[in-house]
Parts: sequence; structure tokens; C-alpha cells
Amino acid sequence: MNTLLASIPLVTILVLMVRYRWSGSKAGAAGWAAALVIAALRFGAGTSVLFWAQVEGLFRALYVLYIIWGALIFFRVTEADGTLAAMSTILQRLAPDRTLQMLLLAYGFASFLQGVGGYGVPVAVVAPILVSIGFAAPQAVILTSLGHSWSISFGSLGASYEALVSATGLEGAFIGPWMASVLGVVCLIVGALVLGIGADKGSLRRGVGPLVSMGLAMSLVQYAAVRIGVVNISAMLGALAGLIVGGLWALWRARRTTGAESTPAISGAMLLRVLPYLMLIAIIMIVNFVPALSAALNHIKIVFDIPARSLADGTLLPPGKTQTISVFGHPGAQLIYAAGIAVLLAIRRGSLPPGSGAKIRAGVLRSGMQSTLGILTMMAMAITMQASGMVSELASAMAALAGQLFPVVAPFIGALGAFMTGSNTNANVLMGALQLEVAQRLGLFIPLILGLHNAGGALGSIFAPAKIMVGCSTVGLGGSEGDVLRRTTSYSLIVIAIIGVLGLLVTRLL
Repeated sequence: MNTLLASIPLVTILVLMVRYRWSGSKAGAAGWAAALVIAALRFGAGTSVLFWAQVEGLFRALYVLYIIWGALIFFRVTEADGTLAAMSTILQRLAPDRTLQMLLLAYGFASFLQGVGGYGVPVAVVAPILVSIGFAAPQAVILTSLGHSWSISFGSLGASYEALVSATGLEGAFIGPWMASVLGVVCLIVGALVLGIGADKGSLRRGVGPLVSMGLAMSLVQYAAVRIGVVNISAMLGALAGLIVGGLWALWRARRTTGAESTPAISGAMLLRVLPYLMLIAIIMIVNFVPALSAALNHIKIVFDIPARSLADGTLLPPGKTQTISVFGHPGAQLIYAAGIAVLLAIRRGSLPPGSGAKIRAGVLRSGMQSTLGILTMMAMAITMQASGMVSELASAMAALAGQLFPVVAPFIGALGAFMTGSNTNANVLMGALQLEVAQRLGLFIPLILGLHNAGGALGSIFAPAKIMVGCSTVGLGGSEGDVLRRTTSYSLIVIAIIGVLGLLVTRLL
């Protein structure tokens, strides 16, 4: 009965968004209300537990919302001053066909952004560019979400990896290579999905060569970086390798199609028009890799202590802290810095049309408000379920049912944690110790099980409602996230099932 009741908030959101096409804000409110009632009446969550769960949920939501609003400001500024159009033109000149453009953006560039920054930035930045070169808005969000999923775990400077190491108490050298191995398989599978979804029949075959070579370069370089110990930049290095390979394909095909003399040139002026994107990458890298600047920007942080609490059955919830929000070093702040530089550059060259300021503000407010309410309610629901033991109840039931088939189930548990919290990092914190315990009890190979769990968490995070709303908000789909959620979930579950079956086969050989 507890397992059935614990699933109600999750089922409520899925049914309302997928079947009845409710917006994320409305469905989130319904799921939140269900979680509060069930947590209080069935799982023994008293006033203190529920209150601090809402506080923690608020801070986690604010962390995500900082990124959303920063990404919206950056996007609207670059849209207004012509940067987006210039990027589209450069890609069309660099790559002779739309399929290669799509792979460079959704598979390569989005993964690079995840490696150096992450936290929802790849979809928020890349999806609008795909729309500008002719992709439908829902398709753009789906392609970008899938395309960068392989880089999530070692992206954001290895935040998810560090979380799993911390949660399990295991050495990174023990579990890291297996994490990278599983993610390498994910990289090739999601790349194939991106090609299959985004390419038409006529260009599908022409995309196989670039896809395979980019995928191998990204997965092998990430694995090698993990093996030699540069874990925190392994995803960034892998994505950079993929971009270089994809760029070489583009140049070779352009010359083959038009000839060396007639290959369209990319002027210096055109490159200057995309300087805001280059500045965004530079800002992210400088903030993260210059220790003195990073320390200065991250000096002012907002965080509160959470006291110990207990459920009605005596289960003790240890003291902790809310999500830490760095006022000036947060990824959202970095997006705002890039937007500010873009405004200054646009003013200097006079590329902002009259009335752009009002148009930018209106666009930011329209998209931002639609996402804010949904993320606030969804995160509050997720933390309520976590604090009351509802998420652990669901995961434990899945493990008990699976037995020796647990390798198939492990990535689904990781996906569940990421879906509920919107984060692979949070899923590793929430479920990592549970996965370790189950693997030990069943006598399974621990690094493989944790690698499967982590990959499931990466894939689950891309169809978490909060992440879907991030992408939809920047392409004008705020309030209409249901179809994107349904399709992204379907594709992700296919990949999760494949790696689960492969994990089971490998377990039989170990």
C-alpha cells in the first residue's frame, strides 16, 4: 500500500501533463498537493518535516530559476541584436547540410556547454539556435536534451560524479572508469537517436559517418580523461574532441561540394557578431578555472541550516543545509554577465533596433513567469517525497522485485531520482547509497551497478519536468510542455532499457 501511495504524486504529474496536456505549473501544483497529503497522513511527516521540506525545495527551485532567468535574458538579447541569426549563417556556411549542422549543435556544442557549465544551460542556449535554422521548437528541445545527456555526469565540472563518490564513500578511481564506460555507450545511442529524429530520409545515411566518428571521439576522450585523473574536465574535453571531428567533416564536405575556391567564406565581421557566445564560453571557463576569481565571485552565498527532524515512526532525519546559492558565481549570474557584454557590444555597433529593450523585457517576463510557478511546485513536491521517505519506498520496492535482474532496474532507479529532483547530482546523493547497499546484498559488481545508476540518472534528468520547462521556456513553448515531456521520456526510457539489458549481460560475464 505504501508503494502505491508513494507513486500517486508522480503518476498525477505524468497523467495530467501527458494525457490531459496540463501545463507544468498546474500539474506541479496538483502533484505537490498530493505529496503533502500523503506524506502527512501515511508517511508520518509532521509539521517540522513538511516545513523544512518546503524551505529546501524553495532553495533548490531558486537555484534552477536563477539559470532560467539568466538564460532567458541572454537569449532575448542575442535574438534582438542579430547574434542568433549570425550563428545560423555561420553554421550553414561551415556545414553544407542541415544534418551536420544539427549534429554540431545538438550533439557537440550542447555537450560542450554541459561540460563547462551545465545546470540547464545547454538546452536553454542551443535549442533556440536550432529553431533559427529551421527545426520545430519541440523537436529542438528534444534533440538538444538527448544530445547532451551523455555529458551530464562528468559535466558541470564533475558535480554528479563527486556527489556519487561522496554518497557511497568509494574511491573515484574505483567507480569512475565504469561510469565513463557506460556513458560512452549512452553517447553512441543518443547520437543515433538524434540523427534518426532530426534527419530526413535523404540525409540520414550521410549523417552516419559524422555521427559515429563524433560519438567515438567524445566517449573515448572522456574515458581517457577519467582514467588519467582529470575527471572534472573530462566531459568538456570529450565534447571538444567531438566538435573538432564534426568541424573537420563539415570543412571536408564543404570543399567537396563547392570546391576550394568557391567555398563560402566566413568573414571577420560575421565572427564578431557571434562574440557573445564566445564570451559566454570564456566567462564560464574563467570563472571555473581561475581559482582567485572563482573564490571572489563565490564569496557571498545564501544558505540556511536545516535542523534534525523525525517522522512519526521515529525515523530521524539528520541536520543539513539548504541548496547553496552563490550570488555572483552562480551559472545564472554567468549568463547575465554574458548578456550584459552582449548589450554593450550591440550598443557600440548599433545593432539593437528601436524598441528592443521593451521587447526583450516582455519576452523574458512572458517565458520566465510560465516556468517559475511550475518549477517551484515540482521541486517542493520532490523534496516533500524525499524527506518523508516516499522516494526511498519506491526505489526499495523496485529493488525487491528485481532480485538478480537488478542490473536492468538500477538505471531506472537512477532515472527516478533524477526525474523527481531534476538533477543527476541529486539522484546520486539520494539513491547512491541505496544502490551500493543492494549491489552488496546481491553480490553484484559494484562499479557496474553504480555506473548504470549514474547513467540512468543522467538520462532521467533530461525528462524531469523542471528541465523540460527550462528548454521550452526559451523556444516559446512555456505552458505547452506535455508533448515534449512525453516524447523525451519515451526516447530516454528506450536508452535506459538498452543499457540495463547490456548491464545484465555484462554482469553475467563478470
